[in-house]
Amino acid sequence: MTTNLGMPAPLAGEATGTLVDSYGRMHRDLRVSVTDRCNLRCTYCMPPDFSDWMPGDHLLSIDELMTVIEVAVSQGVESIRLTGGEPLVRPDIVEIVRRIYALPAPPRITLTTNALRLADLAQPLADAGLERVNISLDTLDPERFTRLTFRDRFDDVIAGISAALEAGLHPVKVNTVLMRGINDDEAIPMLRHSIENGWHLRFIEQMPLDAQGSWERAEMVTAGEIHEILGAEFRLTPKPGRGSAPAEEFVVDDGPATVGIIASVSKPFCSACDRLRLTADGQIRNCLFAQDETDVRATLRDASLSDAERRDRIARLFATATWAKLPGHGINDPSFVQPDRPMSAIGG
Repeated sequence: MTTNLGMPAPLAGEATGTLVDSYGRMHRDLRVSVTDRCNLRCTYCMPPDFSDWMPGDHLLSIDELMTVIEVAVSQGVESIRLTGGEPLVRPDIVEIVRRIYALPAPPRITLTTNALRLADLAQPLADAGLERVNISLDTLDPERFTRLTFRDRFDDVIAGISAALEAGLHPVKVNTVLMRGINDDEAIPMLRHSIENGWHLRFIEQMPLDAQGSWERAEMVTAGEIHEILGAEFRLTPKPGRGSAPAEEFVVDDGPATVGIIASVSKPFCSACDRLRLTADGQIRNCLFAQDETDVRATLRDASLSDAERRDRIARLFATATWAKLPGHGINDPSFVQPDRPMSAIGG
């Protein structure tokens, strides 16, 4: 077998110094889910009575997480994004950040959160080595927030954003999913508020990753529509040099403020993707929408292996999983099937 670039494929399971797939894409970003639990019930993610959580003994311990992260960093991973579920519900989250930052050549450490606990944790996380945060917020209306999340916690999110700014976790990126007929009237107010308050706003197309399996393309507000809505009040100028970033960035009016639009469905950016994922129960996923996973938990818990043997096997699992990555997520293919796991169990 050869790569799409004419390069010979590695032997199955062969560990390599870098994580490259058969299409020549280098992978330097690892999204690490530390829990599938969440303290909100966002309607596009899970039903209000959701309780299908992973068994506690399936979740990786901090030592197991660190083993996997250390191997990934040795294979060229330069950025770790901690996700969930909601990562701040994990009691040892500050220690996880501290231990990653203490590595000899630490990767950049970021975190995606709903910010409910961020008012208390922003400074400890920054002190431990966290570089910045992405915060999910889909409305500026407290009552609408309660309807969307089934929790009356809007003020906690705003306090968390303020704490992140004060702790120096810059830029503070705020991610908003617009839903047709629900909050799509807030695009302009959200951008105006973000500019006034020093938030870095990014709109994200709703993706088929809900636990209910109820996603409908027709209900999704597309990137083109978002651009058109914003263009009625703001002048948006594309920023060059996107690279592998998921968001297409635009300078707002004359700057310096910018806004990002992530068109995961309508304008996929798979050809530049450099991301891998580790689920909270120890499965490597080479794509957010992958149907297959690679189990590292069994290797982590195999008592017959020495530490060196364990790390070598994990490196091989990473290399093999990366090599098998498909050219794209296939959402726009008629044969597309939504992953069995919801977003909360995969990690953002």
